[in-house]
Amino acid sequence: MPDSITNNPAKSMHNIKCVAILFAGGPAPAANAVISAAATAFLRDGIDVIGIRYGYSALIEYSEKRPLVEGVDYFYLTHPLLRRTRSRQGILIGTARTNPGKEIQHPSHFEDPKRVAPLKAVYDGLCSLSVDALISIGGDDTLKTANKLKMYQDRLPPDQHQIPIVHLPKTIDNDYRGIDFTFGYFTAVDFLATEVRNLLHDAEATRSYFLVESMGRSAGWLAYGVAIAGEASLVISMEDITGDYLTSEEFTDPKTGEKIIRPIMDMNAVIRRIVATMTTREKEGKEYGVIVIAEGLSELLPQSYLEGITRDEHGHISIAAVNLHRIFSKLVAEEYKKQTGNKRKVSALQLGYEGRCAEPHAFDAILGSQLGVGAYRALIEKGLSGVMISCSGQLNLEYVPFEWLVDPETLVTVVRYIEVDSDFHLLTRFLETHVHE
Repeated sequence: MPDSITNNPAKSMHNIKCVAILFAGGPAPAANAVISAAATAFLRDGIDVIGIRYGYSALIEYSEKRPLVEGVDYFYLTHPLLRRTRSRQGILIGTARTNPGKEIQHPSHFEDPKRVAPLKAVYDGLCSLSVDALISIGGDDTLKTANKLKMYQDRLPPDQHQIPIVHLPKTIDNDYRGIDFTFGYFTAVDFLATEVRNLLHDAEATRSYFLVESMGRSAGWLAYGVAIAGEASLVISMEDITGDYLTSEEFTDPKTGEKIIRPIMDMNAVIRRIVATMTTREKEGKEYGVIVIAEGLSELLPQSYLEGITRDEHGHISIAAVNLHRIFSKLVAEEYKKQTGNKRKVSALQLGYEGRCAEPHAFDAILGSQLGVGAYRALIEKGLSGVMISCSGQLNLEYVPFEWLVDPETLVTVVRYIEVDSDFHLLTRFLETHVHE
């Protein structure tokens, strides 16, 4: 059989007998396509595949007194278990947000045994299972953890067991540097856009508005995609808070007592812009609509709205506790009445979780499968470690070094924002209600 159509993996010289797959962070459609395709590729090469359950939850607790338990903390992925799983919803191995690298914020921190202890526990736990390579699947925080685990091993004695690591990028937010689109993005966009279109019919029937808060903590990819496909009247994300919509304020950091100047939204300007869309639509004979805002705008709220809001171990504020959609809907309704003298119902909703485990569309299933196979090709065929698997063009595989994705001093990843005035950005602005400003 010609090589071009054979389905047998290429044989190569390697010492990998067992691979572990770990998924961390929030769910995303096509997660199982990634896991299944990766596992199948290794199994065909006679390599054992272990699925680590619930991210780093058990690994971080590993010790001689608390060994990992098969069936509880991990299990072996086999051909029978993987049948018809590429399009299955959910995550075969589960997920969690446990972060073993959270105490490491600078390379010098690797010299501190206390800071590095969680990473050591993860490494020791993987060694206890005779793992020879690790496939990390997750968002930017999980990428940071993968990089730190590699850096931890770089500091081990030369004769100590090394576990090569490759990372597969996951986020429905699509804000990953190094890849055009992340798996699950288009499925989530389509699922949430369907919700927005349903709301449009409701709004038209009742002559009202819906203000929808979309997921997207750092960048507006998801909000923009939902607005385009859902035919929303206006979308506002973090990238839009510039110029007249951006100001600053001084506040005292409760932990350090320091005075801090932080950039914030000019709430009055942003709310007036939303109301301008509403009044423009009325002139066009449309007394209804859907406004989409990205949840990441919460980080740009004035401090008065964030009092008492906690932050997680990654430093993110608790978005759910902010209720951004309710804040905006109330202010929009008040400003509309102030400008027009009339009332207009503005209902607040939050969308996002509904799309994280939706049944994956063909594109995401294909993309996820290619990324999974890419993990095999990186580790076995190319002998790589410390790379993120990426796809470009017609799903051409690329291998992006961690060093290009993570700042070497802060160990923080680089967020990929929507470029203002890029063609994607202009498409959204072109399709929404046109307001003469």
